[in-house]
Amino acid sequence: MKAYTGIKLLLLGLANISLIEASLKAQHVTCGSVVKLLNVDYRTRLHSHDVKYGTGSGQQSVTGVENSDDVNSHWVIKGKTGSVCDRGTVIKCGDTIRLQHLETKKNLHSHFFNSPLSGNQEVSAYGDETGEGDTGDHWEVICYGQEWLRDLKVQFRHVDTRKFLGASGRSFGRPISGQMEIVGLNSGGTGSEWQSVEGIFIHPSEIIQQNIHTEL
Repeated sequence: MKAYTGIKLLLLGLANISLIEASLKAQHVTCGSVVKLLNVDYRTRLHSHDVKYGTGSGQQSVTGVENSDDVNSHWVIKGKTGSVCDRGTVIKCGDTIRLQHLETKKNLHSHFFNSPLSGNQEVSAYGDETGEGDTGDHWEVICYGQEWLRDLKVQFRHVDTRKFLGASGRSFGRPISGQMEIVGLNSGGTGSEWQSVEGIFIHPSEIIQQNIHTEL
């Protein structure tokens, strides 16, 4: 029994190492990938936390932070509400996706509320305890070429309101002092480009490669 357990743990350990190595080599952003998104102009990472807006919708706030190590800046790439996007499926330019906050399970969301600092459109995090929200969680991936690549600058256009996900350049005071306001912008100009930086990128071929049998 001890030998069986040892072999099983060894196989799982090797699988995890293989997964990390493959992730480092992966060039595509895919469904199931967990990413941090950096605003190209303001060098701030898309972030959320269990802090509600004091105005507007009162939903969970979304901000930008400079710290690259903050665990609250991880987002899971998912398909749109009601659809299945298999892990490892390459995201194409023009696809509609959801960005689910890893820690709180809320989805990146927008709607017709004014943002608290600049008066642009508010961006929040929304959804129930299972991570399900509504069409306000849908974002169209705008990029040049056919597929979303890791190093490619991309934009996210809100499907319901046609606003672009962006940073306003204005920062909050307490209780989230120094964090930047994230908003919906009217056009895809300054502050609207994003790049996937740190994260775990699921390669399309990994799903087959990591199908390891543990019955020995």
